[in-house]
Amino acid sequence: MTAATLLFVPQQADQPWRWWRFRDGADGAAAHDEGEGMPPAQLDASVPVVAVAPADAVTLHWAAIPARSAAQAAAAARIVVSDATATPADLHVAIGEARAGVEGEERAIAVVAPERMAAWLAEMNARGVDPVAMVPAPLLLPEPEEGWLRGEVGGQAVMRGRSAGFADEARLTELIVGDAEPVALARDEVWRAAASAASAWPLDLRQGPFARRTRRSIDWALVRRLGLLVAMILLATLAIDLVRIARYSFGADTMEARAAAVARQGLPRGAGEGDASRMLGERLSRLRGPGSGFSRTAAAVYQIVQAVPDSEVTALDFQPTGALRVSLSVAGEGQANTVKTQLERAGFTVTSGVFQQAGGRLSGDLTVAP
Repeated sequence: MTAATLLFVPQQADQPWRWWRFRDGADGAAAHDEGEGMPPAQLDASVPVVAVAPADAVTLHWAAIPARSAAQAAAAARIVVSDATATPADLHVAIGEARAGVEGEERAIAVVAPERMAAWLAEMNARGVDPVAMVPAPLLLPEPEEGWLRGEVGGQAVMRGRSAGFADEARLTELIVGDAEPVALARDEVWRAAASAASAWPLDLRQGPFARRTRRSIDWALVRRLGLLVAMILLATLAIDLVRIARYSFGADTMEARAAAVARQGLPRGAGEGDASRMLGERLSRLRGPGSGFSRTAAAVYQIVQAVPDSEVTALDFQPTGALRVSLSVAGEGQANTVKTQLERAGFTVTSGVFQQAGGRLSGDLTVAP
């Protein structure tokens, strides 16, 4: 069996607290201790304490409630007991585990005043006790197959039927039991039934607002698994980035190889080995000439000369330095100055030679440099 301590809440404030403690004896048989007041401090602190509510303070019902969530089952239980209670909204309703029966899944339903629950828990907390559960006293007796059982639990006589449980009071008992003769349980039988209920209580009053608040402990195994999962995610992300970088690198190498092959096609035969792009650039520079090249310079000159009336180019001479010597024939000095000014605005350095008058026109040279 599992060691446990039952702490009996007194019916009246002037009555003493009582406790029963169950444990395994030296010979393997169940052993128990009992006493008044709070459990002794020398008892093992790891042994759970289960509080026992007085039978006359808790009303028990049994009803068939389908298996649902805890909130739905509690709401259904409140509806069941509402017909038997004047103010169901002002009561604390707790529901027990389902019991398989012929007529469906029957559950024990306990009803108690919330102020009494609060007072009991406050009193126990003030005495340094935080019970893991609170069980109505009649549920400590075994459940009979039929008829009624009577026993003394924590100094209080209680009655237990298959679907009923209450304090043993003469007139109340006669009214409920009728002509049936209750079976009185011996003290040892009550102890055995109480020991079983202490390890697996059929109903816990500590539900809803009175549920026991437990301190959450850190699940280090779960933390390690989560850490491993995060590390694997990071490694997978890093692997994806590395694969992407490798693909980009291979793609860049392929593009460079293709560009080099295309550039080499523009080189003359026998150009030799080397950087094809650099060699192609050098060849283009030689073909177009230094500076801006012959083509660009000549195109700029012809465009400007054509825009100036009565002016024409008579000769061109491209120098190795990238300068273009332009022989110009104009109608007058104004046209020569206009051509020079327009070339300078186009970004060239223009050096003017000596212009001479011949046949009613001016002729001279302009040196256009980059």
